[in-house]
Parts: sequence; structure tokens; C-alpha cells
Amino acid sequence: MRTDNLRIIAGNSNRPLADSISKFIGVPLTDATVTRFPDGESFVKINENIRGQDVYLVQSSCPPVNNNLVELLIMIDAAKRASAARITAVIPFFGYARQDRKDQPRVPITAKLVANLLTAAGANRVLAIDLHAGQIQGFFDIPVDHLLAFPVLYDYIAKKDLKNLVVMSPDVGGVKMADAYARMLKSGLGFVAKKRHSATQVEATSIVGDVKDCDVLLIDDMTETAGTICAAATLIKKQGAKQILAAVTHANLQDMAYERLKDGPIDELIVTDTIPVEPRGLPIKVLSVAELLGEAIVRINKNESVTSLFRVKGF
Repeated sequence: MRTDNLRIIAGNSNRPLADSISKFIGVPLTDATVTRFPDGESFVKINENIRGQDVYLVQSSCPPVNNNLVELLIMIDAAKRASAARITAVIPFFGYARQDRKDQPRVPITAKLVANLLTAAGANRVLAIDLHAGQIQGFFDIPVDHLLAFPVLYDYIAKKDLKNLVVMSPDVGGVKMADAYARMLKSGLGFVAKKRHSATQVEATSIVGDVKDCDVLLIDDMTETAGTICAAATLIKKQGAKQILAAVTHANLQDMAYERLKDGPIDELIVTDTIPVEPRGLPIKVLSVAELLGEAIVRINKNESVTSLFRVKGF
């Protein structure tokens, strides 16, 4: 593949993923210094000539979120001032995505603010995976390529010997995503109604769907404390489910999440590497999205369609 003008620069948020993307495409990472001064200020210096090049900046806005976001903005500015022809912010995990609406008085719409910041810094387009809300694409006045991790997760799940499978969403908002998996896996569909008491405490109240003597696959786009999926799994287990798996695109796992997963009824948590994940001896399977992102980057570079990346083999 001809990628003479393609350059990839990695931030500090997810260097292993950037390395994997680089190896897949066959383009070495552009040498850049991305560090911090003693007072915490970010500093970026691109150590190679990128004048007139098609530049892709790989940076997830995972913890520390604010540091990684500012680092990305500075990387964009550095690339712009180095006369890059086009700058694409590759954001595998787009932080602040849950703050996508004004659902109470005197609160910000931070997802829109972040979109404005990226555009103002000089990004020409954005490449992201599984945005928390699809309408976030409309917050940008620049092109957004919104990929789905569905093909990556599906390829792994379809190979498992699951009996009487039921795909469940751990909340009402994820039913559409769960339905897509259910149709592809030719399984039953259901969801769990929940009541949120705080940012870390969730109560699963009822189940819509029959899970007795079934293997259950819980589907969600992200988790931090594992409160929602563990509460849902506990209620599903009480209803007679056999095996419970959970597939989550963005696993921003905190210490509380590991404790809940250790003591909870989930037999396997399947995640991607949009955010660095440590299994810590738990049954956590990490799947890479490097090939998905790498193929998208090559197609964007060559001005080709990325539509086929949404398709699953055999369908």
C-alpha cells in the first residue's frame, strides 16, 4: 500500500495501541517528544519534517483525562505549525462523551466544548470508536469517521460455544446496540432496568426477557466502576442464567471495578484496547482495535470509503 505521505504520531495515553497501528500499516511512528515540564505543563516537539504530510495523532482521552486532552490539543497545534497538510485526531476513546446534553439547570455540554477545542486547535478531521452517543458527531464542524468495535468483538464472541444465547443490555439506553448483536448472533434479546443512586452506585431493578438456563451476553459501550454490568449480572444470575459474559468497548477500569469483577457473577469480561487495560489475574479478554483503526487510517489517507469496516465477515 502506498503511504508515502502518511505520518503517525503517538501521545502518551495509549502508546502500545499506536505501536500496533504503526506495525499493521507498515509506517514507523514519527519521532516526537511528548513530555511534561516539572510543573505539569505538557510539551510537544515533532523531531521530523512533516511539512505537507497527512498526519494522524493517536491519543485516547483516558485517565488522566485532562492531561491527555491538553496533550492532544498541543500535538495538533504543533503539527499545524509544522505545516502538516492535514491533521486527523485519532481518538479511540473520546472522553467527556457522557456530558452530551443539558439534562439539568446550569450544567455544561462538555462533549461539544471538547469538539470546539479540537477544531480550534487545528484538527481537520476526527477518527473515533464507539462514541457514547452518536449525535456527538454533529458537535463537530469537521468530518468525523465514527467506527464501531462491533466486528472485533463479534469475531471473538461468535467462536465461543454459547448455548441458548440471550443478548442483554444492562440499561434501556443500550438496547439498540444489543439488538445489533442479537440479530448477528441469532439470539434472544432483553434488557435490564436500573436505578442510579450515584456515580458509583447502581441498582438493577427488573429484567425484560427470559434468561433461565441460558448463556447471557451483556453488551455496553463503556464501564469505569463496573457498577452497571455487575448489578445487571447479579440480577440475571438470580433469574437462572448459566454463564454470563460481558462485552464492553471502552474499559476504563478503576480499583472499584476490579473488586466488583472479582466478587461478581461475570464469567468473562471482553474489552478492547482503546484504553490500556490490566487483567490483574481476572478473566478479562483484551481484543485489539489496531487493525480496525489502521485500515481506517489507510483508507482515509487514500480518500477511500470506510463503510466496509462496519461489516462482519459472512454477512
